[in-house]
Amino acid sequence: MPPKTRLHRAAFQGELGAFSHEAALRFLGRNCVVQPCQRFEEVFAALQDGKVDAAVIPIENTLHGSVHENYDHLLQFDHTIIAETNVRIVHNLIAPPGVGYKAIRRVFSHPVALNQCLRFLAENPAMERVPFYDTAGSVKMVMEQGLTDAAAIASAVSAGIYGARILRRSIEDDRQNFTRFFLLRRNNQRPLQLDETGKKGWKTSLVFTTRNQAGSLFKALSAFALRDLSLTKIESRPLRGKPWEYLFYVDLLGSVEEQRVQRALGHLQELADMLRVLGCYRV
Repeated sequence: MPPKTRLHRAAFQGELGAFSHEAALRFLGRNCVVQPCQRFEEVFAALQDGKVDAAVIPIENTLHGSVHENYDHLLQFDHTIIAETNVRIVHNLIAPPGVGYKAIRRVFSHPVALNQCLRFLAENPAMERVPFYDTAGSVKMVMEQGLTDAAAIASAVSAGIYGARILRRSIEDDRQNFTRFFLLRRNNQRPLQLDETGKKGWKTSLVFTTRNQAGSLFKALSAFALRDLSLTKIESRPLRGKPWEYLFYVDLLGSVEEQRVQRALGHLQELADMLRVLGCYRV
């Protein structure tokens, strides 16, 4: 008999059916065991404490930009990025079975989701927008309370999980709405089994600081430019305890096993006050 595939436990923020849940399934397969958390910090802590094998976090959205809190947590916790995926955000109007479209007077969802469906809501002025803490959580609440005049805006996955019915599909304003997710593991943990079919390249994520001097950032970035390394992301965050100084998060195309990447990191190490590689993963 072939050996059984080990089930991985993954933490994410939100309720079952959240877009982070969908990302977890993409990373680890339909048989992964998921652990929903209320806050992002709880997701990182669950991985640190060994309660789960992996953590799934959103890091940026094509419409709303970076999730700054998670950039801060990446530095605070000693975890490693081992994979990334992009999930297209498709919003649906979801209601309990038997509740018709014309009966809807209130629509619950996360404020960001509501703002991404403004055209649909403007076309339906009788529907009051009610902010809620989570997209999938709004479906759960509407179902548990048996509301007959309310609906939620959330993913199709959440409708299936809570036994709700999709009244209108894909009501988001912009179809080019994607969220990028990271998969994290502890540094002292054995590698996870991932399906990397179709992935041919590598990406490396890192964070560094430089002295607050003229030309310091230019010199730091020249470590990559001189070696023709392509940067796909640069994000600055305030450096706590040092007003007006910043952390710089960078994603570059290449592997830490490549000689030119090693030389670039060595060059940057000479210029930076702090340098940390957050992960190297297939793309």
